[in-house]
Amino acid sequence: MSVTVVDHPLAEHLLTSLRDRTTSPPVFRTLAKRLALALALEALRDLPTREVRVETPLEPATGRVLGDLVAVPILRAGLGMLEAVTELFPEVAVGYIGLERDEASLLPQSYYRKLPPVDGRHVLVLDPMLATGGSGSAACTAVKEAGRAESIRFVCVVSAPEGIRKMQDDHPDIPIFTAAVDRQLNEHGYILPGLGDFGDRLFGTE
Repeated sequence: MSVTVVDHPLAEHLLTSLRDRTTSPPVFRTLAKRLALALALEALRDLPTREVRVETPLEPATGRVLGDLVAVPILRAGLGMLEAVTELFPEVAVGYIGLERDEASLLPQSYYRKLPPVDGRHVLVLDPMLATGGSGSAACTAVKEAGRAESIRFVCVVSAPEGIRKMQDDHPDIPIFTAAVDRQLNEHGYILPGLGDFGDRLFGTE
């Protein structure tokens, strides 16, 4: 399994602002979208393309287009990354996986799943925080159960070593794209230094 940390000054700038506890929810949403855009571009860098022929206003031309894409945000925090992908690729199909973490066991509990056909398509699983890895692993399992995707890629804003190990154990075939690998989890399963609860900060529900 590969882990790609997006190495770009803009990504570092955006992430630092997201970490700042004084960043307001409206600004947080804007920054998250911009960082998700950078992450999505990196995640799709080596995606295969196919040749097509189009008519320009002047003459025929050949070019290349991406294969069929599916974006699957993990609710609810993953919604903060979805808009960047749909703006980049308006034709993308979108599925949703609802998972919440049991605060006692730290294990993911599923409450919603709606996926489009994934056979032969390239799937981006979107979740801002790869902490324990439970939700990320469960979501990737759900995508695999839905059909034979051509590829699955996991895209997150911040990750912890514990979550990466969990994904490596459960899904060694799925690459991870992240803006940072942080130090560790605390006793409550939150990433340190992290950026707090992404969903609460995104929607102003702290």
